[in-house]
Amino acid sequence: MGRTYYILRSGRLRRRQNTLYLEQEAEEAKVNRQAIPIEGVDDIYLFGEVDLNTKLLNFLAQNGIVVHCFNYYGFYTGSFYPRESNVSGHLLVKQVEHYLDLERRLTIAREFVASALFHIRRNLNYYKTRGKPVSDCVKVIEECMARLESCKSIPELMREEGRAREAYYHAFNEIVDVEEEFEKRVRRPPNSMLNALMSFVNTLVYTATLSQIYVTQLNPTISYLHEPSHRRFSLALDVAEVFKPLVGDRVLFRLLNKGVISEKDFVGVGDAPAIYMTEDARKRVLREMEETWQTTVYHRVLKRKVSYRHMIRLEAYKIIRHLTGMEPYRSLRAWW
Repeated sequence: MGRTYYILRSGRLRRRQNTLYLEQEAEEAKVNRQAIPIEGVDDIYLFGEVDLNTKLLNFLAQNGIVVHCFNYYGFYTGSFYPRESNVSGHLLVKQVEHYLDLERRLTIAREFVASALFHIRRNLNYYKTRGKPVSDCVKVIEECMARLESCKSIPELMREEGRAREAYYHAFNEIVDVEEEFEKRVRRPPNSMLNALMSFVNTLVYTATLSQIYVTQLNPTISYLHEPSHRRFSLALDVAEVFKPLVGDRVLFRLLNKGVISEKDFVGVGDAPAIYMTEDARKRVLREMEETWQTTVYHRVLKRKVSYRHMIRLEAYKIIRHLTGMEPYRSLRAWW
């Protein structure tokens, strides 16, 4: 597994031989340079005002490095996704075939939702055993899980997921130790502290998923739960459903309940009904997320420890084996 670099300072990103440098102007016309060795880099996150040129982008593309960009407010703006070198026409045909056939598409999409609801229930049960009154929410989610197998269309499947998530979000007021009451999920733009934090964390899960899909032969634009469309890597949205409750939500709960992030870390965006995190708060979230991605668990099949980040890649490989007829896809269910 390669490394992930987060650049939160402004400057210019340059290439010198086989090393990247972040250059920043200092006093007395001096330039501070921070080296980023190119070997073993999977992706780079740009949060600062960073200048770069096409020569650098070509160099990043040659080395298969994905770049994720965020604006001043920490909102995700897009990714530089190099031309794929690890391609397979046969797999692309299989991806399309499984999308066009409703039954085969449903089989894959159902697994994404099943994993998401499994981990949502797992999160709630964790707090239930610690005395939080979330039993009613768990019951709703289990009812939705029981109905997944009978869903005959993608909209039907997404309705069950929506019902489960509505109950899940309702339980947030019991789980997180904050004064602000969580009313409903609002995304564009986030209008509350919890919505802003959740959007940021979910974006980090999505971009991490996209980076891991890149190293496989999967085409990231052909998806099964989310509808493929222009200007988005919808397969990353599909696979991220597995890891948002497993990684993202658990990080969110820890940050709030341990007081790492609080109401004072959020400010409004002018007159718009939007809330965003301060730069210092984003650093704390990134630190917690990266520590979680690097956390390892013992894999029962591989007989070795794997990180949470590597589990994303393993999930992509399982999808490939399903598409090529090697074995049915069963999405991740945390066993630890």
